[in-house]
Amino acid sequence: MSRRVVVVGAGITGLTVAYRMLRSPYTVEVLVVETDREPGGVIRSVRVGDLDLEAGPDALLVRKPWALDLCYELGLEGELVPQGATASQVLTPRGLLPVPSGRLGIPASATGLVRWKGMPVAARLRAMAEPLVPRRHSERDTSVAALLRRRLGRGATEALVAPLLAGIYAGDIDRLSVEAAFPELALWERELGSLRAGARAKAVPVRRVPAGPTTPFATIRGGLHRLPAALAEALEPGTLRFGATVVKLGREERGPYRVATDDGDDLPADAVVLATPASVSAELLAEVAPRAAQLIRQISAASTAIALFVYPKGTNRRLPEAAGFVTRRGALPITAATAISKKWPRQAFGSRAVVRAYVGGDGLEHELDRSDDEILSSARDTLAGVYRLTAEPEHAALVRWPGSMPQYAVGHLERLGAIEAALPPGLYVAGGAYRGAGIPDRVREAGAVADRVVRQD
Repeated sequence: MSRRVVVVGAGITGLTVAYRMLRSPYTVEVLVVETDREPGGVIRSVRVGDLDLEAGPDALLVRKPWALDLCYELGLEGELVPQGATASQVLTPRGLLPVPSGRLGIPASATGLVRWKGMPVAARLRAMAEPLVPRRHSERDTSVAALLRRRLGRGATEALVAPLLAGIYAGDIDRLSVEAAFPELALWERELGSLRAGARAKAVPVRRVPAGPTTPFATIRGGLHRLPAALAEALEPGTLRFGATVVKLGREERGPYRVATDDGDDLPADAVVLATPASVSAELLAEVAPRAAQLIRQISAASTAIALFVYPKGTNRRLPEAAGFVTRRGALPITAATAISKKWPRQAFGSRAVVRAYVGGDGLEHELDRSDDEILSSARDTLAGVYRLTAEPEHAALVRWPGSMPQYAVGHLERLGAIEAALPPGLYVAGGAYRGAGIPDRVREAGAVADRVVRQD
């Protein structure tokens, strides 16, 4: 007899869970229930003028191979597009400065560090002494900020590394767990005794993107939404159900779970995978796994917004040859910007500058307490000042993402262990709130969850 599995959520996580289960050697009946009318979750595009621009994630991190492997598996390998401009910049009192060569914002050489003019000489000298700082022997989790300040000093942390790392999670590095958010940093200190040594170490080999040389990031021609669309198409007919919201999760005594939807259906399931935001999962688990629900509620999520701008023809040459810039926390109304027309020059932008700016984040949600027009106006003015753009954008759009960026607070991995222990057999949670926010991490986690479900682990 086949095992009945209901997956709640048709974002990249839920779709990959379903895809992996149906391709396992085990016999399973899978139904994916999704509130929206299309798959993808946060992976979607928005029309800005005559362009379709990414409104959520805009790239696949190449050194984490799981998403690229999935693209190859789904026949999208010929559609992968390598990054154009790869340099990143930091906005400093001296203007935009390139990030020194290294990894995770950590300069790989003392020369690169001493030559970086974005902080005082004293801060550079302190950071140069990082290899001499005794390694921390405690196994207890700590914040990203605590590790960085202890090893690099406050100056280098605040001026160089924090803007880069905080932006990945739209977070506050004083609250982010180093073990959950950036385990490489803890590993470099523990195993190599130095962050600089880790930044110098050879990176994990990456798969070459067919359309060009290896670059840190890649995208899919036509937009990343083609990945969840390909997953949905690869599922068996009848597997996907759109336009239905799961409103309650219950269980009969010694019987199957009951998954109730807002249109009156009561679906029996031997296993349920909640591939939904943490807040939604906590609500659905309240009756059948109250302790797990309580723990999941402790995972907060920051709200953000993305401002998209399309400038007139001839403006792209005004932008520096860099993928974008980051800035010190709270220094500007925006936290970072991506020069889309430089990062992805193979797209149909012509000579137009296309830029997206990031607003909000953990502790910066007050920036979102304004109208769309006000946010767009301040972001536009900020970009004009930083990039010295004199032309006005021809088109602009704002996409809000309330509660979209899970925050991996100190102790996050310990909390995950407690959540998994509190879930009764047959119940699983997956998604960005748990083991990685990027698309590759979600694909990897989804595969692991699918394996546990079919093995009844």
